[in-house]
Amino acid sequence: MFDLIIKGGRWFDGAGSPSALRDLGVRGGRVAAVSAEPLPQAGCPRVLDAGGCWVLPGFLDVHTHYDVEVLLSPGLGESVRHGVTTVVLGNCSLSGVYCAADDAADLFSRVEALPHADVLDVLKRHRHWSGADEYVQALLARPLGPNVAAFLGHSDLRAYVMGLGRAVGADPASGQDLDRMTALLNRALDAGFLGLSTAASTFFRLGGDRFRSARLPSTFAGWREYRALHRVLRARGRVLQSAPDAARPWSSLRFLLASAGLRARPRLKTSLLAALDPKTAPLLSALRTGLTGPANRLLGAEVRWQHLPVPYELYADGIDLALFEEFGATAAALHLRQEAERARLLSRMAYRRWFRRDYDSRLPRSWHRDLYDADIVSCPDEGVVGRSFGEVADTRGRHPAETFLDLVVAHGPRLRWRTTIANDRPHVLDRLADHPAVQMGFTDSGAHLRNMAHYNFALRLLARVLAAQAAGRPFMTVERAVHRLTGELADWFGLRAGTLRAGDRADLVVVDPAGLDERLAAYHEAPMPDFGGVRRMVNRSDAAVRAVCVAGEPVFERGVFAGGYGSARRTGTFLGADRRCS
Repeated sequence: MFDLIIKGGRWFDGAGSPSALRDLGVRGGRVAAVSAEPLPQAGCPRVLDAGGCWVLPGFLDVHTHYDVEVLLSPGLGESVRHGVTTVVLGNCSLSGVYCAADDAADLFSRVEALPHADVLDVLKRHRHWSGADEYVQALLARPLGPNVAAFLGHSDLRAYVMGLGRAVGADPASGQDLDRMTALLNRALDAGFLGLSTAASTFFRLGGDRFRSARLPSTFAGWREYRALHRVLRARGRVLQSAPDAARPWSSLRFLLASAGLRARPRLKTSLLAALDPKTAPLLSALRTGLTGPANRLLGAEVRWQHLPVPYELYADGIDLALFEEFGATAAALHLRQEAERARLLSRMAYRRWFRRDYDSRLPRSWHRDLYDADIVSCPDEGVVGRSFGEVADTRGRHPAETFLDLVVAHGPRLRWRTTIANDRPHVLDRLADHPAVQMGFTDSGAHLRNMAHYNFALRLLARVLAAQAAGRPFMTVERAVHRLTGELADWFGLRAGTLRAGDRADLVVVDPAGLDERLAAYHEAPMPDFGGVRRMVNRSDAAVRAVCVAGEPVFERGVFAGGYGSARRTGTFLGADRRCS
């Protein structure tokens, strides 16, 4: 009767309903039965014993930058092994749908801290499409592991229509340019794209050599251009994803107004970065979320803030950290590609005075600029390992900023250090996790390979929910947490995913709650031999995930991927906003 039976697990439907012990029967890639009675196993080729475990809809990761990696390693195993069965590409104005390979490499590499030469090589070898429909077909031709959905990136669109040189210049888009942009956006929406992603942050910079350190194309767009693109999204009922300018916090108000329906037009669904609890501005999260709810109601808007439900821990090799784009001194160092050039710059007294001014400035930025709160993880000088830069400075009789520069000059990227910039207060994380103006996202999966590792964010939220219950201070039920990670996201973004009821795609994860513990935060490095030998930073514990199924096929069980996964067969599909899952 069934292709697969999952027996004896506690089933969560992803819609927030009470969980219950159930058997699930899968046929033809879909849930065919959810039964309180044991299902007949005769003739069923696969039976998964979920006794003592939870059976959940597969998690959604709505903020990834897998656009390049999906071409090279379409299994996207680092997300799937943690229970993610649907990923969304094309965030922060970055996609590779329309613009040429060299332009796309310049767009992605520096913003997302990916090796430029390897990004360009992958795109040149695998990019064989000429538009949105062909892009979708190219994805479907690959052995996708999880399901994939996508935004069209504004910087991609603008660079294609105007040419990258014009797109990062002072001249506004012409009327003819806007006509082409809106036509191409409509074609992408026809192909099933979720909407448009933009970026207003002036700290996002181009890589490569041609226009190195120029801001992303979308940051040069005026509101005449934004309004033209927004009209398309409103008319089609699609989503705008964006990153407001962190240097101008009031810029978020423009997105609230742009989302507003004011009872005279359709509201524009808008997903913004980010609902964080930064150390530099501890009231910011409360201000953003506190104002957004009333503003949505009064203006008829629909704005959500993407939230990472774990401590925002960052690692860096030397001075290579995207947050340093926010400071003039460190951005000038990141402009230089060669380590020797950087070392010469960082050794100059004039530069060090500049760095000190940035370090001592009281203007709020994402980095807290506290080198006593930045620990050295590895270094050729083993005497500094395990200590903060501030502690090393005290022993040397130097200022922490001088000590930091001394060590970067001496060791370059061989100096590895870590800090936590946000989400360090558990009670604030608990409040944000259940706030109606917040949605789970902002993992940056597939980017910042050496800087952060939030692939298992969903499991870590569930672990926190369990720990709070055990401590007698519950802030959310498990059913509510599962809903926030699955069905709520799918419904908001317009995806046929995230629920596990009869007739739904059998995209699911079997979670062992005994594995939802501190091991999920363990640090590992996973080599990526096909991507320039980069060692991806990951937080990983396979104790929590017993099995993952995509379209009813077990693809990951007890720490091992199925044979041929991500190389010989496709289990995932392209999930279009207006299409049924296939």
